[in-house]
Amino acid sequence: MKVLDAAEHAEARWLLAVRTCQRCGAVADHPDQWRVQTDSGWQTICPTCRTTTLRPYNGELEGHLYAVLRKKRSSLEVSGWICAICREAPARAVDHCHEHGYVRAPVCQPCNTRERPNYLHSNDVYVTGRYTSLFHTQAEDWSRHWHRCPGCRARSTVPLPHLAALTALLVGEPLRPTHRAPHSSRGRTPCGELRASWSGSHSAPGSCVITLSVDYCPSGEHRVLAHVPYRDAVDRFRAWLTTAAPAVAAAAGPGRHDGFPAQFRPVVPDTSNEGLTLF
Repeated sequence: MKVLDAAEHAEARWLLAVRTCQRCGAVADHPDQWRVQTDSGWQTICPTCRTTTLRPYNGELEGHLYAVLRKKRSSLEVSGWICAICREAPARAVDHCHEHGYVRAPVCQPCNTRERPNYLHSNDVYVTGRYTSLFHTQAEDWSRHWHRCPGCRARSTVPLPHLAALTALLVGEPLRPTHRAPHSSRGRTPCGELRASWSGSHSAPGSCVITLSVDYCPSGEHRVLAHVPYRDAVDRFRAWLTTAAPAVAAAAGPGRHDGFPAQFRPVVPDTSNEGLTLF
């Protein structure tokens, strides 16, 4: 019995330890509530300590080409920053624009994952619920983040996968066929999986055409909804941005910045170093 009592006491102390903030001593409601990943491993840190001990990102990396930055610094420390998007968790990665090559900001792993396109192939994305939150409920935060890239900001656009996804929501969603909802005689539900793909070269985006379609539709495995030229998609994005994030739209515009590449410059991310797993 003494052994069992000692084990029970040790377990209770361990559970209390993993619920206790390692900086201020506050206690969480359950063990996983405040667990965050840092350079030294998983730690329990309450939201108050996260925001007061981590420094906010104030554009220290703005204007840096990611490829050049990686050559200059073999290891870039980012955990001292708070995530530039959610402003709650420690940063774990340096997000950058893959088309222009510029660093955007240090972000936490969940935000870095949320921003990643849902690729089917290299020129093909499924427009899932992920994009609905990025372009609707969190439109201003994400638009501001994408426009930390001088190339995107100057041209009032976003990287091609995101542009294709937004075009699918603006153009393809209204055209998406619906079917009678299961177990209901009145409601209807959109069918299949909304998909956006594009043809053309990243180095010459003006030649791209975005194809919007629906996969797994009961009336056909693959149904094409529309073909949208790149320039038309950019115009739609600018109109959407003015409504969804007017402050971001006001700061954007052609000719506001010099020194960015004249054409899209695909960057192949090197994710070999710890803490630098990038989109």
